[in-house]
Amino acid sequence: MKPDSREPLSTALKGLLRQFRSQRPLRGGSILITIFGDAIAPRGGAVTLGSLIALAQPFGLTERLVRTSVARLARDGWLVARRDGRRSEYRLSPTGEDRFAEATRRIYGEIPQSWDGEWTLVILPPAIGRRRQGIRDELRWLGFGQLSPGVFAHPNWSLERARTWLSGLKGAAEGLLLKSSSEGLDIDRRLVASGWDLGDLTRRYRRFVNTFTPVEAAVAACCTGTGSGIASVAAIDGEAAFVIRTLLIHDYRKIHLQDPLLPPALLPPDWVGAAAYDLSRRLYSAVFPAAERYLSNTASTTTEPLPGANASAHARFGGLANFG
Repeated sequence: MKPDSREPLSTALKGLLRQFRSQRPLRGGSILITIFGDAIAPRGGAVTLGSLIALAQPFGLTERLVRTSVARLARDGWLVARRDGRRSEYRLSPTGEDRFAEATRRIYGEIPQSWDGEWTLVILPPAIGRRRQGIRDELRWLGFGQLSPGVFAHPNWSLERARTWLSGLKGAAEGLLLKSSSEGLDIDRRLVASGWDLGDLTRRYRRFVNTFTPVEAAVAACCTGTGSGIASVAAIDGEAAFVIRTLLIHDYRKIHLQDPLLPPALLPPDWVGAAAYDLSRRLYSAVFPAAERYLSNTASTTTEPLPGANASAHARFGGLANFG
């Protein structure tokens, strides 16, 4: 009897879900944020509560947990609600949209490959008091490394872009922005060692690659029956594709948003972050069409089906058509 080429995919999917469901506590809000940012935002940005309950069900989230999580996200300013009779519809708030725009650029954008040798430095004013920690956290989220208590640096942020972000942070607008260069690459690498913990990032990326490499092989086996490559997505079940896509981005974003995205000249040889990006690009491209069909069949607004994914979604990871 010919072996079922879908069996490796089923096994890999069960392993992913078992790993996700083993988290304690199971954070419903976190996976819902991933679903919103990855799947709903590029398809009009609005979805009914009932649709979210259905989309969250394969991950083991109960209806009650979804309702509680969505309400908390709305209270925290991530989502806004609109009622139409007995039905509720949620979309990202303006604040949530701004935050997602930066996160989306970093998650799906191509890794920097060049560097002009100059650093953008942020020097915080000494009189910001209790606001200092919040500003530090924001700068770290943006990828800046902390060189001293009030000095932060990044090799690929422009002065204009940094000024735009600082102007939106209370107490940070008075900070100084400078362009600077060091005496040489050895000094640059010492700055990297003092500003960022690449060791921890390396360990987390390796775990990610070890988790999703077998999933990619299982998707290839399902699509081709040979495991030799991803040639067709017709054989992938839509729900399975959606779950893989969501968990891939869910895990990747938690690591990648901590990655300062340094240029290759400042990174260790054979940087595992590049391997994680390439794996994400291939696997995301492979499951994207089937996952989109599942979304079309499962989710809607209060008045109509979700519109198709916008052009920016198809441009993720350098262009999905180039790798699907």
